Amino acid sequence: MHTNLKRTLANECMKKVGETVKVQGWVKKVRHLGNISFLVIRERTGELQCVLEGELAGVIIETESVIEAIGEVVSTNKTGLGIELLLKSVKVINKNSLLPFEVNKKEVNTGLENLLNHRVLSLRHEKIASIFKIKSTLEEAFREYLTNMGFIRIFTPKIVSQGAEGGANVFKLNYFGKEAFLAQSPQFYKQMMVASGLERVFEMGPVFRAEEHNSSRHLNEYISLDLEMAFIEDYEELMVLETEVIKFMFEKVKEKNENELKLLKIEVPTITDIPKLTLYEARELLKKCYKKEMPEGDLNTEGEKLIANYIKETTGSEFVFITEYPKENRPMYTMPAENGLTKSFDLLFKGLEITSGGERIHEYEMLVASFREQGLNEENFQNYLNTFKYGVPPHGGFAIGLERLTAKLLGLTNVREASAFPRDINRLTP
Repeated sequence: MHTNLKRTLANECMKKVGETVKVQGWVKKVRHLGNISFLVIRERTGELQCVLEGELAGVIIETESVIEAIGEVVSTNKTGLGIELLLKSVKVINKNSLLPFEVNKKEVNTGLENLLNHRVLSLRHEKIASIFKIKSTLEEAFREYLTNMGFIRIFTPKIVSQGAEGGANVFKLNYFGKEAFLAQSPQFYKQMMVASGLERVFEMGPVFRAEEHNSSRHLNEYISLDLEMAFIEDYEELMVLETEVIKFMFEKVKEKNENELKLLKIEVPTITDIPKLTLYEARELLKKCYKKEMPEGDLNTEGEKLIANYIKETTGSEFVFITEYPKENRPMYTMPAENGLTKSFDLLFKGLEITSGGERIHEYEMLVASFREQGLNEENFQNYLNTFKYGVPPHGGFAIGLERLTAKLLGLTNVREASAFPRDINRLTP
């Protein structure tokens, strides 16, 4: 009986009142009330209450078991969907074992390490699942906006012969007897693809940083949302573009993830213009207003937070661009400006750097000189450098750390919460 029924999703049942349907999912809750029982099934589109009467009442099924239930969709005023399923049969597809923590309460009552150790189970909690639904929307919106602006999506190698930033923070590996590295960034390839004539390119993919940080801000593998564009007049264009990109991403989240935002009690910031401070102005402001000295040529964690607080209080903006970093604190491909500074910027969101970007050097001799100035042997980067012998237009770009953006938008205390399977200095599993 009913052997030919195909699976119906919870959100499809509202259109099937009076029909017999088959639903499949996880058991979220079971309640027994005398000669009637109630069972809530959870699956990707939502939850559905099922009623068990007669010989089905009192059935013992462990929560989080995977089941198949067949029954008639009936109207009711007792559920959010306005329907429930009057069951005719229920079958356990896969029984649950003992849970390391309860996932069907309002909050998951366990520490972050235990939660990450049992990541698949934790993702069944609707609040935790909401993080990744919103993260997916952010990525989707980034792609949609740039595609509509004439950008081409590219796919670049993650096993490379040199780190893109020339530093020591790279993971080494044995590549058939040769030394290779995991890519810190698609930077060189972005520029090469711009030079190929595609002009506007973007990529969304993992990057790897061998930094021995053990903090709430750092991951050793994260998703980078990268873009590069040719024929820019000035690096200010890039800040204008990023403002529009993030504005579009946030609007998409408001449009697509209303339920998740409500569940997490998050209000998405409205973005108009993003304020800008030069690094010099930011450092002077910190000295004047907070009596804080910053490390030479940069801001530290405390400085970033204080600047963000100041901008929030004075302008209402959750974002601020910090511009004109000194040459010694920027990668060798960064376009120099006057007085030893560069045409570069970082973007802070709620006190955390989520973006680094700027104009790039596009002339071969200037680029080689910059490599030498930073003590790098240009012979090791010849494939990249040779590109600039063939005519490369003025160009620039930036990269957004997706986990950092997600974590700050959702008020998460640790960036690892925004990664399904984080890789940090201590974690290589699951």
